[in-house]
Amino acid sequence: MRNLFSKGHKFYGIGIIGIGFLTFYYADFPYMLIPPKHLWIRGLAMVSYIFGAILFLAGACIVFEKKIRTISLLLGGVLLLIFCFYFIPYQLIVSSKFMQLGDWENSEKELALSCGAFVIAGCSPGKNEKTLIRFLAKLIPFGTIFFALTIISFGIDHFLYAKDVADYVPSWIPNHMFWIYFAGISLIGSGIAIILKIRATLIAALLGTMIFIWFIILHIPYVVASHFSDTGGEVTSAFLALAYSGIAFVIAGAAKPWPLPPGTNLK
Repeated sequence: MRNLFSKGHKFYGIGIIGIGFLTFYYADFPYMLIPPKHLWIRGLAMVSYIFGAILFLAGACIVFEKKIRTISLLLGGVLLLIFCFYFIPYQLIVSSKFMQLGDWENSEKELALSCGAFVIAGCSPGKNEKTLIRFLAKLIPFGTIFFALTIISFGIDHFLYAKDVADYVPSWIPNHMFWIYFAGISLIGSGIAIILKIRATLIAALLGTMIFIWFIILHIPYVVASHFSDTGGEVTSAFLALAYSGIAFVIAGAAKPWPLPPGTNLK
């Protein structure tokens, strides 16, 4: 289990690499990276190429642990700026449904990626950091909290939009609505437990495992069926799930271990 926790940053890094590749491949931003009405951006294709390459390189640095703290802080900072100064104004000014929690889903997905970068940075040593990096490092304690809040929000969405979410459950799994509500309760409970530090190691590990199972049995089949259609929406969702799973494992690895019976060996 400890080895799995330590590999969580690799799941996250692969997710970032994948999203960067899709941004470059389609010469456009994935559905959750920036608000949808962005065609006003001059030279959109070139901006997408540059941003996609940056994400790809950042993810690779995280996977191979090259300046992982600095890269993670810069990545988290950029994504946080997008959330604060692009997503929030868009939701409040452009969107007519900003009072509905579900309308914030994509912005929360982007925020969760930002939080994940800060979580990973917090688990990496740093010294002789420059002013900008020291400033971004002050946000590290908020990474886990806000990631947990997004998980709680996703859990609430399972109840608000249960019938829509049920369509994503594979046909071979019975009792779709039961699993939707079960997933919703699990997400809400996990988020609360992580914030309150209630057996955070165990809960975060279970959360990461649950999301990884979704990645295998839900997202992979949809990716195979989509054939990269719809500008890679299903592929993006798969990489997001893998990244979220990795974040949860990193949180589990960083949290204080829960008490174990005498003689227990986790190797």
